Amino acid sequence: MSTKKSKRNFIIGGVLVFVAAFAYLLFGGIGNNLVYFLTPSELLAKGTTVYDTPLRLGGQVVPGSVAWNAANVDLRFMMQDGKAQVPVHSHGAPPQMFRDGIGVVVEGKYEANGTFEATNLLVKHSNEYKPPKDGVKPSEMYKSLMKGGQ
Repeated sequence: MSTKKSKRNFIIGGVLVFVAAFAYLLFGGIGNNLVYFLTPSELLAKGTTVYDTPLRLGGQVVPGSVAWNAANVDLRFMMQDGKAQVPVHSHGAPPQMFRDGIGVVVEGKYEANGTFEATNLLVKHSNEYKPPKDGVKPSEMYKSLMKGGQ
């Protein structure tokens, strides 16, 4: 009889531990670790409260605003959301797909001088998959990808 009782107590204890862990993740652990991104309009609307605060900023690269200095590994560009623009500065080479008009998310801090200092730059890309047409060689597909899919 005591083995049935101890087995039942063990199962109840295991269930309680599982429920407690799940509740912690649901109400405390996950919420503090989720990172959303702000748009340039939202960032500017927050004013000085976001200075020197780690955050993510998402938007599009303003066409014609990209200034890349390969010698100093220095990248500057403007990011927009259709309503506002924010200058972005990043050290390090941009991702290969980075270009004018593309959607990007940058991680870093918004400085008091009005520039977003990025420590990480992520490029948004399409999730479309187009299978090759019959008879198309992989080398031909690679050439079209290198030309930007044209």
